[in-house]
Amino acid sequence: EEDVSIGRVFFGGVNVFLQQRIPLFRYLPRFLDRFLDARWILRWATSRGLEIEPRELGELTVSMLRGSAGYQRKEVKRLCHWLQHSVHPNLINLSNMLIAGSVPAMKSRLQVPVLVTLQGDDIFLDQLIEPYRSQALKEIRRLVKEVDGFLVFSNYYAEYLGDLFEIPASKLELVPLGLDTADYESFVMDPDAASLSEPGIEAAGPATIGYLARLAPEKGLHVLVDAFLQLRERPGMEQVQLKIAGWLGEQQQDYVDEQLKKIATAGAADVVDHVGSVDRAGKLDFLQQIDVLSVPTVYREPKGLFVLEALAAGVPVVQPCHGAFPELLERIPGGLLVNPEDPADLAEKLYELLRDVEKCRRLGQRGLQVVHQQYNADKMATATWDVYRKYLSSETG
Repeated sequence: EEDVSIGRVFFGGVNVFLQQRIPLFRYLPRFLDRFLDARWILRWATSRGLEIEPRELGELTVSMLRGSAGYQRKEVKRLCHWLQHSVHPNLINLSNMLIAGSVPAMKSRLQVPVLVTLQGDDIFLDQLIEPYRSQALKEIRRLVKEVDGFLVFSNYYAEYLGDLFEIPASKLELVPLGLDTADYESFVMDPDAASLSEPGIEAAGPATIGYLARLAPEKGLHVLVDAFLQLRERPGMEQVQLKIAGWLGEQQQDYVDEQLKKIATAGAADVVDHVGSVDRAGKLDFLQQIDVLSVPTVYREPKGLFVLEALAAGVPVVQPCHGAFPELLERIPGGLLVNPEDPADLAEKLYELLRDVEKCRRLGQRGLQVVHQQYNADKMATATWDVYRKYLSSETG
């Protein structure tokens, strides 16, 4: 995606951590803060794969949620000053609840509606140890009263986080997830680009399963690897291939090495291609080379953007029957559902698709048509703008 950020950093990770840990950094002059927020400093810290102790992560999360009452109060003040004197917004939309500690200060100083998009907040919370998870949840529930509305991408997530965060139903706004389909037009023009063959015609190559997501246990790579190895034992599936793409953090290297070792031990290393992280062009090229995509998440996925990306390219999906996937595949008939964390069931459904070329292509083409018509960026932008207008109207009315 094109980078449309303005280059100004608020709540920079290094600064926030140091303000939490060392009192002196809460009072540094701005020119020193600016140095700590420099892009190269942040990239360096990220590339090091530094891990924060669970206790420190919990304390930092609670402090951030306390906003002006937390150790990052200087950052809250700076953000609100910039919004008030440089931006003059009519409405503010935060990307998640975990950065909503500034909302009371924003409301007080700017007197505008503040919305929050919910997309994975619970996953982060569940990683916190006690008592910090309970403390963070208490702070979030307090902040819910300050937030005007919440945007969600699935009914599942609206119900789940509505209960967890104690959000009134009147504050929840369902917006369809959308994808910029401009780069996927070639798949619409060439619907037969997949490598699977028509019955009776020699295939362009072995059937290929794809995994396109961050390489981590919660994304279920190990589930797919186990299913893939079981699938290879089925008649006619001996040459099936697996392509793996996605960002790999340093802390997950041992996990990925374990999966690759499992593959090598099974004698399947020559049919598995670990292509690493891909940019937008690389992602499109990756989708051209696979016949079915599966990211069997262990957690309950709130959005499923990678499902839309695959279907926009005419690639059917096989996903676990939890989170947003059931309703997504009910609305977009482009895939199959399996029991969560069940490699045997996943292998069975992959076998069902890969041995039935017509069904595989039919699901892919149905998904492609629906995504391009109903789940594009324009549809999402229109729905989002309708929500914004609702809150702007109530503010002026």
